[in-house]
Amino acid sequence: MKVDELLSTARDAITVRRVFSEPYETDGVTVIMAASVLGGVGGGTGQDGKGQDGEGGGLGVAGRPAGAYVIRDGTLSWHPAVDPNRLVAVVGLVVVAFVLSRPRMERARASRQ
Repeated sequence: MKVDELLSTARDAITVRRVFSEPYETDGVTVIMAASVLGGVGGGTGQDGKGQDGEGGGLGVAGRPAGAYVIRDGTLSWHPAVDPNRLVAVVGLVVVAFVLSRPRMERARASRQ
């Protein structure tokens, strides 16, 4: 992929439409979903030993739900999305850190006495 094509693709891929959905209304309540979108692009040009020019690049985009804006009776509120996988991973890391550091803490405590 040529660099200018890559930049055009990146511009199309990382837009506000990827972050905010089209608002929809039901029973007098308007909901606008939001996401956290990250993207990266890289490219370059070069010349090989035979004097041939070349160029190329790559693009990566990732997104996850962030929450929703809710408009009810003229009042705007934010409702964050809860990612159960991330929650379990964080709790797991805390437990592992506690289990691994507990023997050290007990040795330190025993050496003080």
